[in-house]
Amino acid sequence: MRFLKILLKIVLGFLVLVVALLVFTISPVDNRPYQEMPYYKTWKQQMAQWPTSPSDTTRSLQVGWGKVNFTPLQPTPTAGYGVRQGKPYTSVHDSVFVRALVLQNGKTKAAIVSADLLIIPPTVVEKLKQKLAKTAIPFENVYLGATHTHNSVGGWGDTFTGKLFAGNFNPDNVERIAEAIVQAIAQAQTKLRPARVGYGQVADTLHVRNRAFEGGTIDPYIRTLQFVQDNGQKALLCSYAAHSTILSSETMVLSRDYPGVLVDSLEQGEANFALFMAGAVGSMGPKEVGNTDLEGVINEADGVENSVQPMLPQVALKNVKNLSIKTIALPLREPNARILLGWRLRPWVFNWAFGKFDAYIKVLRVGNVLMVGLPCDFSGELMADLSTYAQKKGLNLVITSFNGGYAGYITPDKYYNQDNYETLTMNWFGPYNGAYFQEIVRDLIDKF
Repeated sequence: MRFLKILLKIVLGFLVLVVALLVFTISPVDNRPYQEMPYYKTWKQQMAQWPTSPSDTTRSLQVGWGKVNFTPLQPTPTAGYGVRQGKPYTSVHDSVFVRALVLQNGKTKAAIVSADLLIIPPTVVEKLKQKLAKTAIPFENVYLGATHTHNSVGGWGDTFTGKLFAGNFNPDNVERIAEAIVQAIAQAQTKLRPARVGYGQVADTLHVRNRAFEGGTIDPYIRTLQFVQDNGQKALLCSYAAHSTILSSETMVLSRDYPGVLVDSLEQGEANFALFMAGAVGSMGPKEVGNTDLEGVINEADGVENSVQPMLPQVALKNVKNLSIKTIALPLREPNARILLGWRLRPWVFNWAFGKFDAYIKVLRVGNVLMVGLPCDFSGELMADLSTYAQKKGLNLVITSFNGGYAGYITPDKYYNQDNYETLTMNWFGPYNGAYFQEIVRDLIDKF
């Protein structure tokens, strides 16, 4: 009998401990509508205080470009798939680069940067801010994006989740990436020349699919900016929604995936310089056609290029004067990362596991093109309405993901209570973020 009493006390003590742990670490999901939340009011106050951006028309546009190879001297962890558990790549299939475009019109100078990385890591951003403070282009005037390859350099995450997806933290990798960005921008500035600008987009439904939601829509457009210098040199900026995930988690090589093959091929035929930025990739996947991963990479890149090629000669090139760029603080709901559909981690647990970083938006307007850089995997299903809204305002909208902050996946709110990767595991600040982010973009269209 005494033994049973002792055993009962142990069991009860254990249960009390478990309950206390659960109460301390999880809580019910906060489902309050976003319009009622303080972060929404903060956003609206920010917009109310900013006047509509005036046209900056000091001089006609000058453009320059550059690229820097930041392939490590020896294998590092490969970022992209948690199942790899931080294993390093075994060989270099193709080198990884930072590519930069610098634009100036005599009053404003801005840089557009894309790196062959999974994301632009927040740790790199913090280092980059320090380095850019010593240059002619501050961080606020740098528009950041990534190709979103899942086979590039890792070791840049100093949190639990960062280590899960990118391997053990290595500050040397952070330094190397940040320095490559600074050097690419510096290189581009030495090549500034007067240039005309054109924009074109073409639908390519053959190389993108909705990987997350059966019956869901896709964002099929390849959006392309052309910059042609007065000496005839041409640069292309291409954005597409298909995830750079043709190389599987089992393919342990350093590679840019299909965007690397695409820009190399464009530079061999259509342009002197090409840059790729992941678009609204949330819930969008590539069409994986080929007997091997590497064959699929080539097929995807060739298909995208074949869609772009006939469009380029039809794009009207113009002398553009107006250029503006802003970095805008992004208020968010407190962390609402769920472990079950109705239950979330308490914010302190989330911040410990994922880190606590500033969220912001990058907005760049050149001519009638408005580029919006978001800190997330932004869903292609949200693009159609926003593109139509921008067109009614006389603007061509380009949304890119991975601007240096990261707030998880932003998907249509109708999927919020579905139990899948995009809407449960990777939805960190919902609910209603689909509607909230769309409203943000519409506000920016109105202001810029």
